[in-house]
Amino acid sequence: MTTRIVLADDQASIRMGFRRILEAEADLQVVGEADNGVAALVAIRSLEPDVLLADIRMPEMDGLELTREITRSMPAVRVVVVTTFDLDEYVHTALREGACGFLLKRSRSAVLVEAVRAAAAGDSMISPEVTTRLLDRFRHQRRAVRRPDEPLTSREEEVARLVAEGLTNSDIGAELFISAGTVKTHLARLQKKLGVRNRVGIAAWVWESGLMAQT
Repeated sequence: MTTRIVLADDQASIRMGFRRILEAEADLQVVGEADNGVAALVAIRSLEPDVLLADIRMPEMDGLELTREITRSMPAVRVVVVTTFDLDEYVHTALREGACGFLLKRSRSAVLVEAVRAAAAGDSMISPEVTTRLLDRFRHQRRAVRRPDEPLTSREEEVARLVAEGLTNSDIGAELFISAGTVKTHLARLQKKLGVRNRVGIAAWVWESGLMAQT
């Protein structure tokens, strides 16, 4: 199936770059663009895409407000926030408002593609650079965390450590010589065992529990 995408960014060059990256993939199609938040909202209501890629700083309506409105009125549309600014406040607000992804514009093309696919599948992905920075505070602040009721397998521990290092699903697959689908299965099991919502929760658990120090 083809994932239909709308791009919302006030810079035409950014939209053009994203379009080229995404439409190089057979399963991804950009069906609309908008240069401000209000226009993006109109386009989404008309085109009913699967995924919206939205910049945070846009005229008329910013990306965070747009995310809030989309998740409230059109929850079937998955929102991935893309921005130049990796401020913690932006990350937390975007996720709180319902975004299922947060990427930096300088992220690798593979990360952008993977984030869109993850969003379309109902998963969450945050830029590895952001994940690593947010979790860096846990390196020297290890504390007692709840151990999972069901112990992690050795493979799950390997996957969890790589998530904490900021690797994408494709990078993890290449590192462990397993398929992307198998990585996704391991992540789903980890989220269930650890009681977390996404890969950031997995990474936080790894750092807080001291699992990273055991490598």
